[in-house]
Amino acid sequence: MTSRSSYCWNIGAQLLSEARGRGVGTQAQRLLTRYLFAHTPVVRLEADTESGNIAEQRALEKSGFTREGVLRSCVFRDGQWRDVVRYSLLRDDIASARSPASDRPNAKGE
Repeated sequence: MTSRSSYCWNIGAQLLSEARGRGVGTQAQRLLTRYLFAHTPVVRLEADTESGNIAEQRALEKSGFTREGVLRSCVFRDGQWRDVVRYSLLRDDIASARSPASDRPNAKGE
């Protein structure tokens, strides 16, 4: 979704079976998110996956996405309604991950 006042996009990927389990999806998501934050005004990226797709959930988390919650009975596939897990990654998440200040202890030494 994007408009003049909203910069939130939903991304997705689909891999051939022979490419799965080798980190290809994780790397593709990392590259895509870095590219979008560097070259567009997007502020928030979202990604959804079915609740049973544990491999994709791991790939999203490795790519820096944060799990936000479950959307119940959101997708109808193969004759049944399925739950979907929503993830997000914010421009600020990327900026703070790269900031040297994020590695420094705070005033309390934490």
